[in-house]
Amino acid sequence: MKRSLLYTVITLLGFSSLSKSTLAQKKLSEQLTLTAMEKLFQDTTVLKGAKGPKWSYDMGVVLEGAAAVWRNTGDGKYFKYIQSSMDAYLDKDGNIATYKAEDFNIDNIKNGRALLLLYKVTGQQKYLLASTQLFEQIQKQPRTKEGGFWHKKIYPNQMWLDGLYMGQPFYAEYAKLMKKDDAFDDIAKQFILMEKNSRDAKTGLLYHGYDESRAEKWADQTTGRSPNFWGRAMGWYIMALVDVLDNFPVNHPQQKELVAILNRTATATVKYQDPKSGVWFDIMDMPTRKGNYLESSASSMFVYGLAKGVRKGWLAPSFMAAANKGYAGLKKEFIEPAGDERVNLTKTVSVSGLGGKPRYRDGSFEYYISEKVITNDPKGMGAFVCAASEMEIAALPKPGKGLTVTVDNFFNNEYMAGPTGDKIPFHYIWEEDDNNGFSLLGKVFNDAGVKTATLKSAPTTSNLKGSNIYIIVDPDTEKETANPNFMNAAHAKQISEWVKAGGVLVLLLNDAGNCEITKFNVLPETFGIHFNEDSRNKVQGSNFEQGAIKIPAGNSIFKTAKKVYIKEISTIVAKSPAVSALTDHGDVIIATAKYGKGTVFAVGDPWFYNEYIDGRKLPADFENFKATHDLVNWLIKQVPVKR
Repeated sequence: MKRSLLYTVITLLGFSSLSKSTLAQKKLSEQLTLTAMEKLFQDTTVLKGAKGPKWSYDMGVVLEGAAAVWRNTGDGKYFKYIQSSMDAYLDKDGNIATYKAEDFNIDNIKNGRALLLLYKVTGQQKYLLASTQLFEQIQKQPRTKEGGFWHKKIYPNQMWLDGLYMGQPFYAEYAKLMKKDDAFDDIAKQFILMEKNSRDAKTGLLYHGYDESRAEKWADQTTGRSPNFWGRAMGWYIMALVDVLDNFPVNHPQQKELVAILNRTATATVKYQDPKSGVWFDIMDMPTRKGNYLESSASSMFVYGLAKGVRKGWLAPSFMAAANKGYAGLKKEFIEPAGDERVNLTKTVSVSGLGGKPRYRDGSFEYYISEKVITNDPKGMGAFVCAASEMEIAALPKPGKGLTVTVDNFFNNEYMAGPTGDKIPFHYIWEEDDNNGFSLLGKVFNDAGVKTATLKSAPTTSNLKGSNIYIIVDPDTEKETANPNFMNAAHAKQISEWVKAGGVLVLLLNDAGNCEITKFNVLPETFGIHFNEDSRNKVQGSNFEQGAIKIPAGNSIFKTAKKVYIKEISTIVAKSPAVSALTDHGDVIIATAKYGKGTVFAVGDPWFYNEYIDGRKLPADFENFKATHDLVNWLIKQVPVKR
């Protein structure tokens, strides 16, 4: 990347325009991400002098953190940072500059996670094409006799803990996306082999690496293991486990074994947490040995793995005490202010490895502590941002704990061609990351403690019994679905009975022509709500103000959002028991109704989907992301207290 391009990218991302007011009250995850966005374009680990950018896993770790911050904040500049970072390497055909598949370096797989995110969100084929190149490297990667991936071609017969993080989260995510089901056997094998060959039975810790051939000078001639327990290596391993489990099939026969490995790894990790500082030493089991030091990247990785493991239910809640203690230690030991509400991360070891030339790394204690310790190393920054993002989620109130929100996939039942060519459901689906998806809405519910579910069959009082909130969005027309499931009196009766018993019904329709309204009205009319077959707030091109709706102070639902974007709305007629919850220029935009013990919320647009809450499209003065949080909090409050 030439210097002129560098400044162009920075200008486009708007880094130079970030004022103190925009940075006010940023959380730590954002503050360190902003430091990374400002500094790492000039860092030699990313820009190798005049030759331009070099494909390196370092940036991929930072981008994992940036992705977490984007999802937590709905601020599109973080996504644009990820996209700009990857676009610096790609051409239109998805070829990756400076990447050499023939090196068989598993570190080079890491950035594939950023590529998959970009593909899922934007749908641009170049990102999938680039990802497929990385997948093809995995298929050809040299292996040990047992089937474990070599860390690099230049390190034959060796598996390192680092490699599990570099390769397996991408491998699992790509396999799920592209329906490579056999890959999950292979993914599980990598973790099982790594633990089998590097775990110390006495401490439960894992040695940095092992050499199947026992040819390396650092390898124990009996076990093949390297001599020491390096903190960041263990950190890579625990991060790999929790990231792989995100995409690993729950019904796979080895899923439970991966969870068991995570629990064994977490137990050993907590055992060696420094009781005084709450963080971890570079060499984990030698806290008192001269020269050893508290290290920030490993400590961040452990906090991330523990906190995420608890959040996802793979680790017992008791592990959260260690995560809390660790996070307090991270902030105290390693974070320093950097001005403009940015922070720096100190005390990260720049690199540690095994073998190699010209300097041979023998894996000794003396070797590990001889490596340079620096401030704002990308690996440490990315790990800390991931940890901070998890801890910030954990700190959020969980008013919806024990509740379930279900999205309808019966009245809205659209399909599209997926990346493998087969038909997949789309449009307002929890798992969908593109503009049409509900992935961010689902995350807001999840972060408030609410579980998400999908109902693919016709709703009944029986199959809605386990749901507290039921969302029906954009009922299909015949032009959208070959044989649409239309609302009828029987469906309406089942749903209304469920509402009467205490259910919270959310109706997110669309404007006339994009949604079936005539037949559907039999349901909302039960509650005094009628959707008009009109289309208000037509927006021409990027004239977003045509879709602006001001929310007056004191609105009962939207406590923090003051201005939102809703385009092409079907307006509403509300009569008892329904009332208007938001009116604009005489038109009812949102209506609510109390019905028995339950509540109904209705609006003529499905505007809580990704395109209008993820910050990538709308000007910053629109507060749809805030409005989403407001609505979720309000819906939770409508659920009868008895849970």
